[in-house]
Amino acid sequence: MNTSSPARSQGPGRPKDMEKRAAILAAAKALFIRNAFAGTSMDAIAAEAGVSKLTVYSHFGDKDNLFREVIRARIEDLLPEHTYDYDPATPIADTLLRIALIHARLDCDAETVGTFRAILGDCRQGNPRFGRLLWEEGTLRTHGLMERLLQRAVDVDQLAIDDVRRATVQFFALIKGDLFMRRMFGCVDCDANYAAEIEATARAGVATFMRAYAAH
Repeated sequence: MNTSSPARSQGPGRPKDMEKRAAILAAAKALFIRNAFAGTSMDAIAAEAGVSKLTVYSHFGDKDNLFREVIRARIEDLLPEHTYDYDPATPIADTLLRIALIHARLDCDAETVGTFRAILGDCRQGNPRFGRLLWEEGTLRTHGLMERLLQRAVDVDQLAIDDVRRATVQFFALIKGDLFMRRMFGCVDCDANYAAEIEATARAGVATFMRAYAAH
């Protein structure tokens, strides 16, 4: 009598499925940046990932949901949640500067700029929902994490802020200035001078923020 257990079949969520999912996300990200949303088909994504179109649909349902997952994964890669960790033992100015420099350096990232340009291209073609997806998965998530950090600093009297949500918007505006938009519009390349300028803007933004909100 054979008492050995039958081999288990590989079901959803097992390593091979996760490898396929990762390959689909990578392919979709590359194609969305290269061809924008409207110019990217599920057939092209499947071919790029080396899987069937049915596999793409089984993992993500439809192209809108796949796009959302691409944005979510990209944001999580670039700005993982621990970026906004708060340590009360660290001077809040140091924490804010660390975050500001991470954001500043992202503005020199070609994929970041390419992603925004692709979405703006779709918006010009009458597809504003893709811009909303980026706003929801990117900006709203980032702002929520930053609000949480600032509120914790307020709670232990490191900062004095009445409106944390508004202060969050001000923080990101201060550390970016107009530099990212200049790069988006092709007015400047990300060379050494630009990198130095965007870092200087981030440092000055943190200094300005601290003058406005440091607890006295």
